[in-house]
Amino acid sequence: MRRPTGRLLAIWAVTSAVVTLLGPFAGLLWAAVAPEVTYVVVQGEPFLADPEGQGPIGIDVRFALIALIAGIACGAGAYLAGGRGNDSALLLGLAVGGAAAAVLAWQTGHLVGLGHYEDVVRHGRDGTTVTGVADLRAKGVLVFWALPAVAAYGLLELVVRRLPAGDGADAGAGEADEVGGDELDLESAPAGRDVDGREP
Repeated sequence: MRRPTGRLLAIWAVTSAVVTLLGPFAGLLWAAVAPEVTYVVVQGEPFLADPEGQGPIGIDVRFALIALIAGIACGAGAYLAGGRGNDSALLLGLAVGGAAAAVLAWQTGHLVGLGHYEDVVRHGRDGTTVTGVADLRAKGVLVFWALPAVAAYGLLELVVRRLPAGDGADAGAGEADEVGGDELDLESAPAGRDVDGREP
């Protein structure tokens, strides 16, 4: 049975909103765990104090890991909370919400300490050092939330057999089983008798 369009739109909207709201929290976590990168102020411009350091790469990697874990968790949560017939709405909600959450996580994490950093860069004397703020150099990691979310949902859909509401694990005698897309009533034969009645 096809779900009403209004219900599917509501499921999509709620899924998108819930996933999107997780973005700022992920951004705060990212800012807290991101490696510290030191800059040197020269004529009002920040330059890496250690150009060979791995700090900027580490910042991108931490964001990617947080987004990846969050995406997988969102995909699994949507699968567990959803029901049959809602797959398209849930998948679209995960894709849209995941993309929005990643952008919000990036912007939120980047804002932490940004005012102090810009103030030191703008007014600091040459040679002044300042700790940078979390920022992404590889913007491609922004897809690390939506894609794992959709992939996790799809993988669970393939691996786990979701039963319709009200179904038990097995159909008993006299219950309808699906055979070739149709329903066939399989009844147990009475003890000592042939179902077709051919034996005496």
